[in-house]
Amino acid sequence: VGPSPQVKAFVTQDIPLYHNLEMKHLPGADPELVLLNHRYEELERIPLSDMTREEINQLVQELGFYRKETPDAPVPEEFQFAPAKPLPTVMPPQAPTADGKTPPKRDKEEHPDL
Repeated sequence: VGPSPQVKAFVTQDIPLYHNLEMKHLPGADPELVLLNHRYEELERIPLSDMTREEINQLVQELGFYRKETPDAPVPEEFQFAPAKPLPTVMPPQAPTADGKTPPKRDKEEHPDL
């Protein structure tokens, strides 16, 4: 039986263009898109057998996968972990304030002992 020609075309020609999208071929299994979180825990399974190549491409892009121009094209920094949502960064106490500026410097006169 195997995947439809549409799915097969997506697998062979489109998957290499997507960053962080991997194909695991399970003989006899229906092709499906398995979404994992950054801990590789399964979030969702989407069957692909009835979809056209165009629909699968659209779906994958809507999910946030980055499509490169060519399989070897570099991936921009902000898409390195796409489609994983970046973890909220917890700022250590000594980090600059939220707007990126360091706290204002104190006048030396206030602390003659420094």
